[in-house]
Amino acid sequence: MLKIPRNLLGCCFIITLLLVSCKDKKEDAKSDTSAESKMTQSSKVSFVNDGQNKKIDVRINGNLFTSYVYDGQTPKPILYPIRTKSDKIVTRGFPFEQRPNERVDHPHHAGLWFNYGDVNGLDFWNNSYAIPAEEKHKYGTIFHQEILGLNEDEGTLSAKAIWRSPDGVDLLEETTQFVFSEEGNTRSIDRTTTLKALQDVSFKDNKEGMIGVRVTRELEIPSDKPAVYTDAEGNVTEVKALNNEGVNGNYFGSEGLTGDDVWGTRNKWVKLEGNIEAETVSLTIIDHEKNIGYPTYWHARGYGLFAANPLGQAIFSEGKETLNFKLNQGESVTFKFRILVHNGSKLSKKAIDESFAYFNK
Repeated sequence: MLKIPRNLLGCCFIITLLLVSCKDKKEDAKSDTSAESKMTQSSKVSFVNDGQNKKIDVRINGNLFTSYVYDGQTPKPILYPIRTKSDKIVTRGFPFEQRPNERVDHPHHAGLWFNYGDVNGLDFWNNSYAIPAEEKHKYGTIFHQEILGLNEDEGTLSAKAIWRSPDGVDLLEETTQFVFSEEGNTRSIDRTTTLKALQDVSFKDNKEGMIGVRVTRELEIPSDKPAVYTDAEGNVTEVKALNNEGVNGNYFGSEGLTGDDVWGTRNKWVKLEGNIEAETVSLTIIDHEKNIGYPTYWHARGYGLFAANPLGQAIFSEGKETLNFKLNQGESVTFKFRILVHNGSKLSKKAIDESFAYFNK
């Protein structure tokens, strides 16, 4: 009978253990790959181009997130509506649809938009269907031109638009890329907008700007008092007191301020949080360190206007600072903002700071 040396038996035993271990690792790797694949699939972005209604639906894992709307009902392209992963709508319905107890002021506050209140003396911010024909010469319009690209693998939508005066002069060429994504219960929109001057263009310091969203009634700050607001043209809008049932929003700034105190202050991000149908929901706008005027001032009102304005410095600082930003013909400027749409829990300051840091890499 052949005798096998003990040291050889030991080697065989070790080899057998290694083979079993490698097999287990391969199985674990397969499992990890499968899990990673499922995670990727769960946040898959798809686009549905609806040419008839002039919009592109943005879906994540088949569920509607928002739509890029360029139908001309508003004098600028917008994202509308915006939904959480749990299908809660965070944007106001007016002027497109009526909802119970919702405000119907400021018809130019529609969805999520990007424009400004004083471009070569023209007001792009306040323009809407409600402006009388005899006043239209004071207002500019942003015309969608074309979709430059849709990439579902990267979740990107790119579009071009023109900022045009009422007498047909093209002032700015806008190129915007949106990046849509989802991680856990947080959906995000990264907006990168480049404005190229087609003429010499001045952006006089103005409080009406620049990236803005008008939120649903539940996310407003409760108030039982009417308020009156005047725009740069002297137009007065009264925001009436309404029933506060279900209204529970609150602002939280990166520098520690809350509520109405956030308005007119500099923050690297601001969160608006509240409950919709007993679920905690928040909307956060994050600034980018390379933006003009960083950290931006915030034009964030209790009645539901949530906006970041990097160019209105003289207004928000009460004259202590002045920017009056200008572009010569052919020059360009780029603005980057991130929007987080979260549901199911309070989005912590730590989580937002981490998103800010990643966005600013």
